[in-house]
Amino acid sequence: MITNSIVFAFLLVNNDGTPMSAMDLFHAGKEIMWPILLLSFVAITVVIERLLFIARENTSREPEVVEKMLEAVERRDIEGALAIGRKSKDFIAKILVYSLTNREYSLSNAFVRASGQELARYQQGMATLDTCITAAPLLGLLGTVTGMMRTFGALGGGDVTGAASTITGGVAEALIATACGLAIAIMGLLPYNYLNARAEQAKQEVADASHALEILLKKSETGAPFTR
Repeated sequence: MITNSIVFAFLLVNNDGTPMSAMDLFHAGKEIMWPILLLSFVAITVVIERLLFIARENTSREPEVVEKMLEAVERRDIEGALAIGRKSKDFIAKILVYSLTNREYSLSNAFVRASGQELARYQQGMATLDTCITAAPLLGLLGTVTGMMRTFGALGGGDVTGAASTITGGVAEALIATACGLAIAIMGLLPYNYLNARAEQAKQEVADASHALEILLKKSETGAPFTR
């Protein structure tokens, strides 16, 4: 407990007794803090861009337009469904428009292609964010190793009193790098899970539209020809 108190006291104050600022902590973390800082900027940029994307998509969603399109398909009014869908920015409506436009060639392939293009937009940046979340604690661990190497190197000299600043500096480097790496991973994990959940929700909405379209088209096969 005494050792921990000494370490945390060192982390909280400078040599002159003044409280440590964020810049002081950054310098105490040594060289490993630069790639950690870069990862944090990349993660923040991806998260902000993705959240803005989700906000735009939520604004453009028009479930009532999709329902009207499906109702038109059920009435065998394909051109009416296309006319409704072409006015909408809803990504489900765009998929239905592309699928119905190419229905005479291959409805299923057209739906798969259109849905793949739309859903790919929800996955943009996710691999980068995942890399940041994974790499940040590993860089923190690397900082721990280098900090402990400095500490044991100073202890190996024999003069513990003279190397006290080097020893505490190595411990500080280890703790700060680890804390920053874990902080980035934790803060990035929350939006990452939210974005993944939103992508899964989009997949479910696409799947529901696919099933509904297939059912309505199958029902129409026993009725009159489509209206053109």
